[in-house]
Amino acid sequence: MAVCACCSKVSTADSLVLAAIQIMIGIFCVLMWYLVLILYMGQIKGVFGTYEPITYKTGCFLWAIIFIISGISIIRATRHPSQRQLTCAMLMNILCIIVAIISMILTVVELSTFESVSYRNYGQAKLGREISRVLLSFYSLEVSMAFTYTIFGCVGLCRKKEDIPAADTEEVEDAF
Repeated sequence: MAVCACCSKVSTADSLVLAAIQIMIGIFCVLMWYLVLILYMGQIKGVFGTYEPITYKTGCFLWAIIFIISGISIIRATRHPSQRQLTCAMLMNILCIIVAIISMILTVVELSTFESVSYRNYGQAKLGREISRVLLSFYSLEVSMAFTYTIFGCVGLCRKKEDIPAADTEEVEDAF
């Protein structure tokens, strides 16, 4: 991260890269949801039933839309910097962190429990679990990226709030 020494905030280029990666992670997760949707809808009811994991039932993959919205809010805060935009981007990243952690917990629960399914659906269930493993790594990446931006954004906001009163006192002192 290229951090400016005087204001301790993330540089413009790094903010745009973080936003682009968040948007790409969100799009990837939504496309994986579509793949899993097609995969699980094609199951055949057998003696042991069909495999419907908790992440599929809750629509966990679709929560990645929040990652896309968060990336867009970072781009807006970078292009048009203001305290309101930065606060909005930070709140979206905090929401991103919460959603990604809940998704990670649901995915770990899904991967730790595996009930026997019909031999006809075993291949689809196995592939679905592999997709969940891949998405687990993307969720952890999303948490780290959103956390990084939130920390630096918070430092930047605190620094701006400290600079504003100092400028006012300097103006008053110059008037005397």
